[in-house]
Amino acid sequence: MLNRKIYQLCCDGREVCVFLRDQQRWIERARILDIEGDLVTMRYETDEEDEVCSWEEMVRLESIGAITQKLASVPRGNVEPLVSDDCPEAEQIRNPSDSNQD
Repeated sequence: MLNRKIYQLCCDGREVCVFLRDQQRWIERARILDIEGDLVTMRYETDEEDEVCSWEEMVRLESIGAITQKLASVPRGNVEPLVSDDCPEAEQIRNPSDSNQD
């Protein structure tokens, strides 16, 4: 089952976080490039002190313990969400304080 999910994520080209159980570490913001047999090829970047390093790593399928992906993010604080002008009025998100001014 995990094999099929990893293959789907590879086809989608989405950013994922991968936990390697044999090394007990997470690889963050990786893209799965290829699956060949039991080898998974991933590409990711790390930020080390004064440089950004780009890595391409091949791991065995059985060493992958978990995969997570970010579904959505929303900025914290009092920020108005961007609304497209062509969005139907019924689907637009309104600030609750705006309805009190009508």
